[in-house]
Amino acid sequence: MYIELLMKDEIKISMTQSGSPYENAMAERVNGIIKNEFYTKSLFQNYKEAKKHIDKAVAKYNSIRPHSSIDYLTPENAHLSNGILKKRWKKYAYKKKESEFSKASAECI
Repeated sequence: MYIELLMKDEIKISMTQSGSPYENAMAERVNGIIKNEFYTKSLFQNYKEAKKHIDKAVAKYNSIRPHSSIDYLTPENAHLSNGILKKRWKKYAYKKKESEFSKASAECI
């Protein structure tokens, strides 16, 4: 019923431009940054007031906040630049999980 209601009102289910669920992680990350870094914990009286506040937060996010994933540029500056940007993501060491096969083999020996 939920999906039928969305479709009836021509509302897209995914928050991403392409509608791909694989892009939701990025959308959630951006939403989280905007909420945690730019949200004033205010209660808004109406949609117009909320939209005005969120528009300001998005403008700050795009023009003030540098990102490590785009060579410490702001999204605005990265969009205006030419060429390939160096990605400076943090790399974390992951422990490989021992497979069930390896455990079973070790127990047999």
